[in-house]
Amino acid sequence: QVKLVESGGGLVQPGESLTLSCVCSGFAIGSWLMEWYRQAPGKQRELLGMMTVDGRDTKYADSVKGRFTISRDNAKNTLYLQMNALKPEDTAVYYCRRHGYWGQGTQVTVSS
Repeated sequence: QVKLVESGGGLVQPGESLTLSCVCSGFAIGSWLMEWYRQAPGKQRELLGMMTVDGRDTKYADSVKGRFTISRDNAKNTLYLQMNALKPEDTAVYYCRRHGYWGQGTQVTVSS
C-alpha cells in the first residue's frame, strides 16, 4: 500500500527556517520522481519543485528558487523540503507527491 506522510509544519516567524519530511512506504522513493507542492487558502495547488529518479537533479519554481531545497534519504525512504528565509506568502499546506499519490499535507504558517 502506497503511503506518503508529511510532517514538520508549524508556525514560524518571517526569515526563519523549517524542514518538512515526507515519509514514504509501499514503494522506494529512489525509483520515482518526487515532488513538493503547496496550496494556500483560495489558491490553486502550486508545484514547488521536483527531484529526478536518480536524485542527481532538482528543479524549483521561481517563487522558491534559492530558498527551498529538496533532498532525500533512500535508506529512510524519506523526502525532505528545507525552507529558508520564509515569508508570509509561504503560508500554505505543503504536500509531497509521487505519481498518482498524495500525502495528507502539513500546515506551514509564517507570521510575526
